[in-house]
Amino acid sequence: MDIKYDYLEVIKAPEIIENCKEKWFNQTLCKVNSSVLRLGIFEGEFHMHKHGNDDEVFFVLDGELLMETEKGNFKLEKYEGICIPKGTMHRPIANNKTVVLMIENEGIKPIGD
Repeated sequence: MDIKYDYLEVIKAPEIIENCKEKWFNQTLCKVNSSVLRLGIFEGEFHMHKHGNDDEVFFVLDGELLMETEKGNFKLEKYEGICIPKGTMHRPIANNKTVVLMIENEGIKPIGD
């Protein structure tokens, strides 16, 4: 969860994606004011969870993400995204390797509250 790139550094996502061997991985790319930009590499199912005080954005760069929420399910394909409002139960599912950008508050607990 450490910040990988400082201000005025080129963010090199392909290197992170290529070197990732884990099925569920988050890398904080950089800090933007009080938020962070994260790269997620997902394969499989995460658990249902929520963030009581934090909204969260998921934007698919490659692959396909099913986002199950208490308010319905959303299928996200390449170059599609969704904003999950704070307090909403949700669970990302990736049947195949999926690469996602996320925007979150810096102090968010990725596993939920």
